[in-house]
Amino acid sequence: MKTMRMIAGRKNPEAAVDARLEQIARTTLGLETLETRRSDGLDFHDLAVWRIKQALQAAYEAGRAGAK
Repeated sequence: MKTMRMIAGRKNPEAAVDARLEQIARTTLGLETLETRRSDGLDFHDLAVWRIKQALQAAYEAGRAGAK
């Protein structure tokens, strides 16, 4: 998992978003990483639509929680 990058003494919000998306991909979609690995076998996945929906709902909820 990526570490939180710092910019001028503050947490980088983009890094926090990336970390949250990676976590959702691992837990909801069963993906090891969202990094491009330049291999069809590693970069393309067959996923059930209900799992994609769960991941989208998790990302939406994370965005709502972050906006509060």
